Amino acid sequence: MPTSTVENYLKAILVRSSDKDAVVSTGALAEALGVTPGTITTMVKSMASRGLLDHQPREGVRLTPEGRALALAVVRKHRLVETFLVQVLGMDWKEVHEEAEALEHAISDRVLLRIDAKLGHPAADPHGDPIPSRKSPGLDRGKGVTLASCEAQRPLRVERIVDQSPQFLEFIQRTGLKPGARVRVRERDPASGIVRCELKEGEAVLGLPEAAKIEVSPA
Repeated sequence: MPTSTVENYLKAILVRSSDKDAVVSTGALAEALGVTPGTITTMVKSMASRGLLDHQPREGVRLTPEGRALALAVVRKHRLVETFLVQVLGMDWKEVHEEAEALEHAISDRVLLRIDAKLGHPAADPHGDPIPSRKSPGLDRGKGVTLASCEAQRPLRVERIVDQSPQFLEFIQRTGLKPGARVRVRERDPASGIVRCELKEGEAVLGLPEAAKIEVSPA
Protein backbone atom coordinates (compact mmCIF):
# COMPACT_ATOMS: atom_id res chain seq x y z
CA MET A 1 0.00 0.00 0.00
CA PRO A 2 1.33 3.47 -0.83
CA THR A 3 2.20 5.73 2.09
CA SER A 4 0.41 9.00 2.70
CA THR A 5 3.48 10.84 1.38
CA VAL A 6 3.39 8.89 -1.88
CA GLU A 7 -0.35 9.56 -2.20
CA ASN A 8 0.22 13.28 -1.65
CA TYR A 9 2.86 13.34 -4.39
CA LEU A 10 0.61 11.47 -6.81
CA LYS A 11 -2.32 13.79 -6.12
CA ALA A 12 -0.18 16.91 -6.50
CA ILE A 13 1.10 15.72 -9.88
CA LEU A 14 -2.39 14.78 -11.09
CA VAL A 15 -4.08 18.08 -10.28
CA ARG A 16 -1.26 19.95 -12.04
CA SER A 17 -1.37 17.81 -15.17
CA SER A 18 -3.31 19.30 -18.07
CA ASP A 19 -3.82 15.77 -19.47
CA LYS A 20 -2.64 12.22 -18.89
CA ASP A 21 0.59 12.80 -20.84
CA ALA A 22 1.47 16.14 -19.26
CA VAL A 23 4.85 16.62 -17.59
CA VAL A 24 4.92 18.49 -14.27
CA SER A 25 8.18 20.23 -13.35
CA THR A 26 9.86 19.17 -10.12
CA GLY A 27 10.09 22.84 -9.17
CA ALA A 28 6.30 23.22 -9.34
CA LEU A 29 5.93 20.01 -7.35
CA ALA A 30 8.36 21.20 -4.66
CA GLU A 31 6.46 24.49 -4.34
CA ALA A 32 3.10 22.72 -4.13
CA LEU A 33 4.24 20.30 -1.44
CA GLY A 34 6.41 22.75 0.48
CA VAL A 35 9.58 20.65 0.34
CA THR A 36 13.11 21.21 -0.95
CA PRO A 37 14.19 20.27 -4.51
CA GLY A 38 16.54 17.67 -3.03
CA THR A 39 13.67 15.98 -1.22
CA ILE A 40 11.62 15.99 -4.41
CA THR A 41 14.44 14.38 -6.40
CA THR A 42 14.89 11.57 -3.87
CA MET A 43 11.17 10.84 -3.67
CA VAL A 44 10.64 11.04 -7.41
CA LYS A 45 13.42 8.52 -8.07
CA SER A 46 11.90 6.15 -5.50
CA MET A 47 8.43 6.43 -7.02
CA ALA A 48 9.81 5.98 -10.54
CA SER A 49 11.52 2.75 -9.45
CA ARG A 50 8.11 1.50 -8.25
CA GLY A 51 6.50 2.23 -11.62
CA LEU A 52 4.28 5.06 -10.37
CA LEU A 53 5.73 7.79 -12.55
CA ASP A 54 8.19 8.54 -15.32
CA HIS A 55 11.01 10.88 -14.35
CA GLN A 56 12.54 12.97 -17.10
CA PRO A 57 15.63 14.77 -15.74
CA ARG A 58 15.61 18.55 -16.30
CA GLU A 59 12.00 18.30 -17.51
CA GLY A 60 9.81 16.85 -14.79
CA VAL A 61 7.57 13.90 -14.01
CA ARG A 62 4.62 12.17 -15.66
CA LEU A 63 2.23 9.72 -14.03
CA THR A 64 2.24 6.14 -15.31
CA PRO A 65 -1.16 4.42 -15.75
CA GLU A 66 -0.69 2.81 -12.32
CA GLY A 67 0.29 6.10 -10.71
CA ARG A 68 -2.61 7.92 -12.35
CA ALA A 69 -5.11 5.30 -11.11
CA LEU A 70 -3.82 5.67 -7.56
CA ALA A 71 -3.87 9.48 -7.80
CA LEU A 72 -7.47 9.48 -9.03
CA ALA A 73 -8.46 7.24 -6.14
CA VAL A 74 -6.94 9.69 -3.64
CA VAL A 75 -8.65 12.67 -5.28
CA ARG A 76 -11.96 10.78 -5.23
CA LYS A 77 -11.57 10.09 -1.50
CA HIS A 78 -10.62 13.68 -0.75
CA ARG A 79 -13.56 15.23 -2.54
CA LEU A 80 -16.10 12.73 -1.22
CA VAL A 81 -14.85 13.32 2.31
CA GLU A 82 -15.15 17.10 1.87
CA THR A 83 -18.72 16.63 0.65
CA PHE A 84 -19.57 14.35 3.58
CA LEU A 85 -18.13 16.80 6.11
CA VAL A 86 -20.22 19.65 4.69
CA GLN A 87 -23.48 17.89 3.86
CA VAL A 88 -23.71 15.37 6.69
CA LEU A 89 -21.65 16.85 9.53
CA GLY A 90 -22.53 20.46 8.72
CA MET A 91 -18.96 21.74 8.70
CA ASP A 92 -18.07 25.05 7.06
CA TRP A 93 -16.78 24.60 3.51
CA LYS A 94 -13.78 26.79 4.41
CA GLU A 95 -12.64 24.25 7.02
CA VAL A 96 -12.97 20.88 5.33
CA HIS A 97 -9.88 20.81 3.10
CA GLU A 98 -7.37 20.16 5.88
CA GLU A 99 -9.66 17.59 7.53
CA ALA A 100 -10.02 15.76 4.21
CA GLU A 101 -6.24 15.87 3.71
CA ALA A 102 -5.88 13.74 6.85
CA LEU A 103 -8.87 11.46 6.38
CA GLU A 104 -8.22 10.61 2.73
CA HIS A 105 -5.31 8.38 3.77
CA ALA A 106 -7.21 6.52 6.48
CA ILE A 107 -10.63 5.72 5.00
CA SER A 108 -11.02 2.27 3.49
CA ASP A 109 -12.63 1.63 0.12
CA ARG A 110 -15.50 -0.08 1.93
CA VAL A 111 -16.25 3.00 4.01
CA LEU A 112 -15.87 5.23 0.97
CA LEU A 113 -18.53 3.24 -0.89
CA ARG A 114 -20.93 3.81 2.02
CA ILE A 115 -20.14 7.53 2.08
CA ASP A 116 -20.71 7.80 -1.67
CA ALA A 117 -24.06 6.01 -1.38
CA LYS A 118 -25.10 8.10 1.61
CA LEU A 119 -24.44 11.28 -0.37
CA GLY A 120 -26.33 10.03 -3.42
CA HIS A 121 -23.24 9.66 -5.62
CA PRO A 122 -22.46 13.38 -6.01
CA ALA A 123 -20.76 14.62 -9.17
CA ALA A 124 -18.89 17.48 -7.48
CA ASP A 125 -17.68 18.53 -4.03
CA PRO A 126 -18.82 21.71 -2.19
CA HIS A 127 -16.26 23.83 -4.07
CA GLY A 128 -17.41 22.55 -7.46
CA ASP A 129 -14.44 20.25 -8.04
CA PRO A 130 -15.63 17.19 -10.03
CA ILE A 131 -15.49 13.89 -8.16
CA PRO A 132 -13.91 11.10 -10.25
CA SER A 133 -16.41 8.32 -10.89
CA ARG A 134 -15.71 4.85 -9.52
CA LYS A 135 -16.86 3.21 -12.75
CA SER A 136 -15.36 5.71 -15.20
CA PRO A 137 -12.43 7.32 -13.37
CA GLY A 138 -11.10 10.52 -14.84
CA LEU A 139 -10.50 14.11 -13.88
CA ASP A 140 -12.90 16.47 -15.62
CA ARG A 141 -11.17 19.85 -15.79
CA GLY A 142 -14.12 21.78 -17.21
CA LYS A 143 -13.91 24.30 -20.03
CA GLY A 144 -11.98 26.94 -18.11
CA VAL A 145 -14.57 29.68 -18.70
CA THR A 146 -14.53 32.15 -15.80
CA LEU A 147 -16.15 35.42 -14.81
CA ALA A 148 -13.04 37.07 -16.22
CA SER A 149 -13.42 35.53 -19.69
CA CYS A 150 -17.11 34.72 -20.16
CA GLU A 151 -19.54 36.54 -22.41
CA ALA A 152 -21.12 39.54 -20.69
CA GLN A 153 -24.89 39.98 -20.25
CA ARG A 154 -25.48 36.22 -20.47
CA PRO A 155 -27.19 34.11 -17.77
CA LEU A 156 -24.56 31.93 -16.12
CA ARG A 157 -24.21 29.40 -13.33
CA VAL A 158 -21.23 29.27 -10.99
CA GLU A 159 -19.65 25.83 -11.37
CA ARG A 160 -16.36 25.85 -9.49
CA ILE A 161 -14.17 27.88 -7.17
CA VAL A 162 -10.55 27.32 -8.18
CA ASP A 163 -8.88 29.11 -5.25
CA GLN A 164 -9.92 27.25 -2.10
CA SER A 165 -7.93 29.16 0.47
CA PRO A 166 -10.02 30.07 3.55
CA GLN A 167 -9.63 33.77 2.75
CA PHE A 168 -10.98 33.43 -0.79
CA LEU A 169 -13.81 31.12 0.27
CA GLU A 170 -14.79 33.70 2.88
CA PHE A 171 -14.94 36.28 0.08
CA ILE A 172 -17.09 33.95 -2.02
CA GLN A 173 -19.40 33.38 0.96
CA ARG A 174 -19.89 37.15 1.35
CA THR A 175 -20.56 37.81 -2.33
CA GLY A 176 -22.91 34.84 -2.83
CA LEU A 177 -20.89 33.48 -5.76
CA LYS A 178 -20.94 29.88 -4.51
CA PRO A 179 -21.34 26.93 -6.89
CA GLY A 180 -24.92 26.79 -8.12
CA ALA A 181 -25.49 30.55 -7.93
CA ARG A 182 -27.02 32.25 -10.98
CA VAL A 183 -25.03 35.24 -12.14
CA ARG A 184 -24.70 37.67 -15.04
CA VAL A 185 -21.63 39.81 -15.80
CA ARG A 186 -23.00 43.32 -16.23
CA GLU A 187 -19.69 45.08 -16.82
CA ARG A 188 -16.04 44.13 -17.22
CA ASP A 189 -13.58 47.02 -17.28
CA PRO A 190 -10.01 45.99 -18.21
CA ALA A 191 -8.70 49.47 -17.44
CA SER A 192 -9.79 49.45 -13.81
CA GLY A 193 -9.69 45.67 -13.47
CA ILE A 194 -13.25 45.61 -12.13
CA VAL A 195 -15.99 43.06 -12.86
CA ARG A 196 -19.58 43.85 -11.86
CA CYS A 197 -21.90 40.89 -11.51
CA GLU A 198 -25.64 40.70 -11.05
CA LEU A 199 -27.03 38.02 -8.74
CA LYS A 200 -30.51 37.24 -7.52
CA GLU A 201 -29.63 38.78 -4.15
CA GLY A 202 -28.01 41.91 -5.59
CA GLU A 203 -24.64 42.92 -7.03
CA ALA A 204 -21.12 41.59 -6.53
CA VAL A 205 -18.04 43.63 -7.47
CA LEU A 206 -14.66 41.93 -7.76
CA GLY A 207 -11.31 42.31 -9.44
CA LEU A 208 -10.27 40.49 -12.61
CA PRO A 209 -7.80 38.21 -10.74
CA GLU A 210 -10.59 37.10 -8.40
CA ALA A 211 -13.06 36.71 -11.28
CA ALA A 212 -10.58 34.39 -13.01
CA LYS A 213 -10.84 31.98 -10.07
CA ILE A 214 -14.61 31.45 -10.52
CA GLU A 215 -15.58 29.03 -13.28
CA VAL A 216 -19.03 29.34 -14.86
CA SER A 217 -21.25 27.66 -17.46
CA PRO A 218 -24.37 28.78 -19.36
CA ALA A 219 -27.42 28.77 -17.08
